[in-house]
Amino acid sequence: MAKTILTDEEQVTAHIAKLDAALQPIVEYLRKSILSVDPEIGERIKWNSPSFYYTGEMAGFDPKEYKRDMIVFNLVKGRIMLVFPTGDKVNDASGLLTGDYTDGRRLAVFRDLEDVKNKEKQLHAVIRTWLSLIEK
Repeated sequence: MAKTILTDEEQVTAHIAKLDAALQPIVEYLRKSILSVDPEIGERIKWNSPSFYYTGEMAGFDPKEYKRDMIVFNLVKGRIMLVFPTGDKVNDASGLLTGDYTDGRRLAVFRDLEDVKNKEKQLHAVIRTWLSLIEK
């Protein structure tokens, strides 16, 4: 019997369905919020987590630079973190992005759904800024 291959979106949905029940609505809310910012944001499972990337045209680059990758969930020990692999390029005056990692990543940390909703405007601003920096 042929094996069914899931689309990227179906894989993300299946991944979220396997999460702890308390995390599922928060992750799903963040998922919809991130995707709503721009139609050229895609989703997939990468690094064993839901992740978001730019789907539009870009100038050529070394794939090891991860310039297309925007956000990766990190749900270790029930914490809700969004990792921005190239977040150091975003001038975030709101303070949403934290960390000073030498590899350029920055984190957005959320306690719960209320915290996500309180920080949603800052999250959208960071994503829009990130999108504006893409070399097309």
